[in-house]
Amino acid sequence: MEYKDYYRILGVNKDASPEEIRRAYRRLARKYHPDVNPNNKEAEERFKEINEAYEVLADPEKRRKYDQLGANWQQFQEMGGDPSSFDWSQWFAGATPGGGGRVYTEYVDLGDLFGDSGFSDFFRYIFGGGAPQGTRQRRGFAADGRDIEQPVEITLEEAYHGTTRIIQRGPRRIEVRIPPGVQTGSRVRVAGEGEPGHNGGRPGDLYLLITVLDHPVFKREGNDLRMRLPVDLYTLILGGEVTLQTLKGRVSLKIPPETKSGQVFRLRGQGMPLLRDNSQYGDLYVEVEAVLPQGLSPAEKDLFRQLAALRR
Repeated sequence: MEYKDYYRILGVNKDASPEEIRRAYRRLARKYHPDVNPNNKEAEERFKEINEAYEVLADPEKRRKYDQLGANWQQFQEMGGDPSSFDWSQWFAGATPGGGGRVYTEYVDLGDLFGDSGFSDFFRYIFGGGAPQGTRQRRGFAADGRDIEQPVEITLEEAYHGTTRIIQRGPRRIEVRIPPGVQTGSRVRVAGEGEPGHNGGRPGDLYLLITVLDHPVFKREGNDLRMRLPVDLYTLILGGEVTLQTLKGRVSLKIPPETKSGQVFRLRGQGMPLLRDNSQYGDLYVEVEAVLPQGLSPAEKDLFRQLAALRR
């Protein structure tokens, strides 16, 4: 049985942080997702391999056991790769290192446990206490289904107003509501839509892992927004009122006389809705930028010269 190098599969170092592992998983999952690569068997197998690696390395306990196994793999191979000849107690659920805990001797087919998710024999041996596919199974024990993460990209407007996504789970199409106020890194939970349980175990959950795309006008900082607003030189000098488009709608901004280019104005309640309370909003910070007049006529230039002379 081949050793699975989960770190190599995700392209991370063995001392990678949980966040580095998560970022690597998101990048690879988007690249090899079946929706992006229809009818591509090679991409499908790669996607399964990536999910298997993330299943282990994202779970601190599974990762610890996997790292511990790496140092003992040669011993396992010397015994012919036969799980019945190796002390698996330290890797099975409920067991403690040294064999002092409970050891499951019953095999369970993770093909049944996880449906068509395609976990390898390596995973079955180490984390499921199961035999390879095709071998005779004994009576299993109840186990809950695995949670699933689905990367989803949305626009800033969708994050502001809320939106829906249709997720394909086998033959089923699931409509998921994404609430207003989500940001990059938010996880939207859909209870019971993960992998099915086994022998009466509960199904796992589906989590949409949100990425909010960059916006050409607004820059998001938590629940606040920032933007730059071009304002003509005359309005900055004499004062006036300008209209700007926010995600909520059109608003007016009063410009005091002699406003400097680069000055920032705060518009309360014109930012993003709070995820936990959509009746509350962040603020919008508007930085004004002076727009110099172009294509001046000789008469206009003469007026500027007169003004310059008055200022000396």
